[in-house]
Formats: sequence, C-alpha cells, structure tokens
Amino acid sequence: MPKILIVGGGYAGFYTAWKLEKHLRKGEADVTLVDPLPYMTYQPFLPEVAAGSIEARHAVVAHRRHLDRTHIITAKVTGIDHANKVATITPPTGEPYELAYDHIVVTAGAVSRTFPIPGIADNAIGLKTIEEAVAVRDKLMSNFDKAAGMPAGPERDRLLTVVVVGGGFAGIEAFAELRSLASALVGKYPEITFDDTHFHLIEAMGRIMPEVSLKTSEWVLKDLAKRGANVHLDTQVTGAIDGNVELSTGETIPTDLIVWTAGVMANPTVVRGGDLPVEERGRIQTRADLRVGTAEEPLVGAWAAGDVAAVPDLSGGGVGGYCVPNAQHAVRQAKLLAKNIVAVLRGEQPKEYFHKNMGAVAGLGLYNGVFQSGNIALKGFIAWLAHRGYHGLAMPSWERKWRVLWGWWNNLWLGRDIVNLETVQNPRYVFEEFAARPRPAAPAAPAPAAPAAPAKEVAAEKAPAAAKAPAKKAPAKAAADKAAAVKAPAKKAPAKKPAAEKAPAAGK
Repeated sequence: MPKILIVGGGYAGFYTAWKLEKHLRKGEADVTLVDPLPYMTYQPFLPEVAAGSIEARHAVVAHRRHLDRTHIITAKVTGIDHANKVATITPPTGEPYELAYDHIVVTAGAVSRTFPIPGIADNAIGLKTIEEAVAVRDKLMSNFDKAAGMPAGPERDRLLTVVVVGGGFAGIEAFAELRSLASALVGKYPEITFDDTHFHLIEAMGRIMPEVSLKTSEWVLKDLAKRGANVHLDTQVTGAIDGNVELSTGETIPTDLIVWTAGVMANPTVVRGGDLPVEERGRIQTRADLRVGTAEEPLVGAWAAGDVAAVPDLSGGGVGGYCVPNAQHAVRQAKLLAKNIVAVLRGEQPKEYFHKNMGAVAGLGLYNGVFQSGNIALKGFIAWLAHRGYHGLAMPSWERKWRVLWGWWNNLWLGRDIVNLETVQNPRYVFEEFAARPRPAAPAAPAPAAPAAPAKEVAAEKAPAAAKAPAKKAPAKAAADKAAAVKAPAKKAPAKKPAAEKAPAAGK
C-alpha cells in the first residue's frame, strides 16, 4: 500500500488529510500526519481569542477527533531525505527515528518573522498560535488588575500601554480587537478611565492593510483614531530593551505588552532540514499542480501547499507571481492537493491550482469591520457581519462551527467574557506554596570539646611534671602532697623519703 506522509497539521495539512480520507478507497493508501501539536489552529480567530470574544478551545480542531483513518504522530519532522524517501521524526521524548514514505506532503506552515532588534526576542510576543492569543488576553487583563491598585505614575502608564508592531491584516485586527477589549474593561474598573489607556500601532510602510484599497485603509485609520488609537506610519522599531519601545522617530514608548505581527516566514526547521528545492524567499519551490519542483521538471512523490510553499498564482494577483500566504489559499490548495494525489495514484494527471482572490474581510472589534472585494467596500456593522459569517462557515467541521456560533450567541446576550486566567500558565503555584516538604537534614554538629578533668585526675596527670619541676606544682597537687605528709607518720613512712615520690599514690 502506498504510504503518504503529511508534514504539518495546520490548514493545508489538516484539510489534505481530511479530503484524502474522503477520496481514497479503503486500502488504497496509508496516510500519516506528523505535527508537534495535536490540533489545527484556525488563525483568523486568534484576534477574537485575544479579545475574549471566542473561547480558545473552540478556535482549534483536534486531529484525532476528525481524522478517523489517518495515523497521527505528535512529533516534529526534523529532516527530509527525499532521495531515499525517508523523513526523520523527532518525538517529544525518546530518540529520533526514520519513517519511510512513497509520497510526502509538506504543509508545515509559517512562523513569525522577526529582525535582530535589541529586546524584541526577550520582550515581545507573536500572534500565530492559540497559546500566544491566550497569553496576550490574560496579560492585558492582569495589567488592568495591577494598575487599578496603583497611584498615577509612570509604572501605571506602562501597564496600561499596548504596542502592536505591524500594520497588515493580522496586526490591524489584533490592534483593533485589543482596543475594543480595553474599552470594555474600563467600564469594569472605576479606578481607570479611557484616557488612562494608550494603544500604539507601529508600521514601517506609509499605509496599513495593503490587501485593501488605499481609500478603505484610510477609513480604517480614521476609525481607529476615533477610538483613541495612535498609528505611527513610516516608523520602525529600533529597540525594545526592558519594554521601552524605541522608534526611528526618536520617540520611546514604555509598555508591558508588545505584540509582534510584522510578517511571517516559512517554517525553517522543515525547509532547512531537507533536500527539497527552496526558492529565494525561503519557501519550497512548488509547481502550479502543487508538486514540488520547477515548471519543467517535477519532483516525483513530493508535494507542498500553504504558507511553506511558493505556489504560482495563475490568476495574476499574487505578489511576485506567487500566492500570498493566507488561509484562503491554504484551504483551497489542500483540497486540490488531495484530489491530485489520488489522481496520480490512479494513473491520472494532476490539475493546476487556480483561485482568484475573493476579497479580504477583517474584524475591528465588536460590531465593527471592513470588507473589500474588487471595487466593492463595506465598512462598519455590515462588514462585521460579513466577517463573522465568512469565518463561521469556513471553520472546518460542523462540530466546531456550532461551538463558535454558540459562543457568539451567548456573548450577544451575556457580554464579553473577561475572566483572567493568567495563573493557568503556572498551575502549581498554590500547591507548591502550601505543600509540606521534608525537613532539611540538620547540619553535622562539631565534635564536642574534651570535658575538663576532675581536680584529682588533673593532679595525677601532671604529677610526673611536678616531680621534675616542683616550682610549677598546681594548687591541687600541693594540697595532695601536704595531705600525704600529714598522714605519713601514722603509716610509719620513712622520715627521709621525699614527698614528691608519694605524689602518684596521693593522686590515686
């Protein structure tokens, strides 16, 4: 049976496995999916998770629940030797091992792309994973808790300042959702006013959201300004040591929360750890039919899709001639990729990927959004409905759709959930604080000093010395000698015998 190995369980990987289960006949192929996480993250929902509008668990899809006939391996692929058709699997525990395959599908996705700016690696956080979204939400809420009990001053201002770096779709959505969350929190903290909160967006280009028209992006800027947000265009971050964000304009913004959304790059662990061809931007060179290789020569048995792949955009709308890395392309590429693999297994020819971008939609906080498709632009509440409608339907599986929709419905009547669970990142803190521990071993006592000998013993020990040096007799020795001299006549001792010779007997 042909063995199909899928590297990565994100959009493209999950959908490829999902559709292969649908199209493959029983026993036609053996499918294995390898990913270090046991779930797929629906990344368009991350800004809403960070704002508390969607429960974190509802924005992910468990591999094992929805992939019934796929072998799931929770591990990393750290090497690909396509010449011999084996991949190196590195599990969380245990030694790495090799796994043979007939077809490999590389869908390892992308990670945050950063630059060697002092302080960014130590103080900033990305927004590419569900864990990061939860951490951002809890951090902002914890800062409100701390600031509410502090007097006005620089440290309080730092806690209530948020800096988002990057003005693309991901950055704008995160920025707007966090601003919306902060506005909602102000109403629950009488000690904090709206003017006490400070939000700054840093963008190196002269505009935001290049995916929409300039007119639409300008409307978004005005809308953010009305909500008390500060957008710094044509500005770069030059430092972030100790949370002090230094800008190329010379301004310094002290903050306790830096969210980095300034670009992504193909997963370097997979790309650099194999022998598959890589193009100049660090992505796997992929043909329009999603086989790895050049237009003239495909690499037999190797496929790629999603953010890790440089797939030609036959519609002509891609940047540099390639499909832009977004969920819309990843899902559609994966669906075609599954069909193409089945076609090749059955001796048929694969089809080329062609998809014209349907537009872009972004949420800007509760009841506000923007939508752009060609020359059609929607703004405000109607665009927000379009945003939720599109992503609600795009969420894979009805099980997950209903969980998300049910959460939205509850929030409509009950309001945003503002429970802060930052301590869940250190769940044992209470147990550790009060847990009984063995008493430390007592340090070894120093050897006790020899006790002082009784007077008579001391006299006995020193008797020989006294015999040699009568001038240095101790008082006890002298008393003993005197006593012996008094008793001597009663025992008819020789009169001429010296007292010193009787000292030992007196000591006894």
